[in-house]
Amino acid sequence: MALWDRLKESAQQMQGQLETKKNELKSGGFRDASMAMCALVAAADGSVDPAERQRVASLITSNDTLRNFPADELRRRFDAYVDKLTADFEFGRIAVLQDIGKVKKKPVEARAVIQIGIVIGGADGNFDKDEQAVVREACHTLELPPAEFDL
Repeated sequence: MALWDRLKESAQQMQGQLETKKNELKSGGFRDASMAMCALVAAADGSVDPAERQRVASLITSNDTLRNFPADELRRRFDAYVDKLTADFEFGRIAVLQDIGKVKKKPVEARAVIQIGIVIGGADGNFDKDEQAVVREACHTLELPPAEFDL
């Protein structure tokens, strides 16, 4: 099986797992950590161009699991995290990881945040090494083994 096919299958599997837990994923902490993760993946290479920002925002609003929250609220939070990361990537990365870490004590939410990062990273068919690295870093922040997610 080609790498692209495995990546696509893995992202679809993760999305399916997220959908089964949708009713458990309604907290404000999950919402914030998810948007922080989406911004971190979008800015993984140190910048976010307007087209990429729009593409990720579109993926967020079409994600079934995230429909528990108003789309405009998700967009506002995502944009705020992206702004932090683009203003000063290293400082913003620390702040974003802190917000991701707020779900550490809720295993279902923590795993869902990582899965959302993988789904967003793989949505364009190229879950590149920079995206994998930031998702791996989020795993460490959440005290989850990256190997659990094939990272």
